[in-house]
Amino acid sequence: MRLLLADDQALVRGALAALLALEEDLTVVAEVGRGDEVVPEARRTAPDVALLDVEMPGLDGIAAAAALRAALPACRVLMVTTFGRPGYLRRAMEAGASGFVVKDTPARQLADAVRRVHAGLRVVDPTLAAETLAAGVSPLTERETEVLRTARSGGTVADLAGALHLSEGTIRNHLSAAIGKTGARNRAEAIRVAEQNGWLLGE
Repeated sequence: MRLLLADDQALVRGALAALLALEEDLTVVAEVGRGDEVVPEARRTAPDVALLDVEMPGLDGIAAAAALRAALPACRVLMVTTFGRPGYLRRAMEAGASGFVVKDTPARQLADAVRRVHAGLRVVDPTLAAETLAAGVSPLTERETEVLRTARSGGTVADLAGALHLSEGTIRNHLSAAIGKTGARNRAEAIRVAEQNGWLLGE
């Protein structure tokens, strides 16, 4: 079984490769550190399963999963991430991923997850599955999500308005709505709640 690994942390990628290489039936044929390198490398090496991190430069892992499924439908996708956030799981499955596990999954279980995904089965971290059902879909509109995402780097309402080409009044309205929907007391808390639920990952 041929595997592609995508993770922007070289140390993590190397450790994963070393662990999976211990399994007789698994061979790592490609390693990349950016999301936008996944499809070109997969075209070159024809992996059976791609193990993708969620947060990578160039293209996030969920977008990379969708691009890979479109380019090479026969290649299965297993998301392997530090960020076990409910919103990420839902979006990964919508993007065509067959599985979603966290990086601290024991090596034997990870290898088993790869085999099961390759066999056409779905593999989902049980704790994350329960949290996803409890958290539900993001209550934020696309524009509220965009405003909160932009607000993560700080800045005044005027700064946000300039960055998003909206009026200050509109920005205030979107921030107020987002604060209300997340049950937060202020902008910073709304951003934290939305991030914890995986609602702010870039499209």
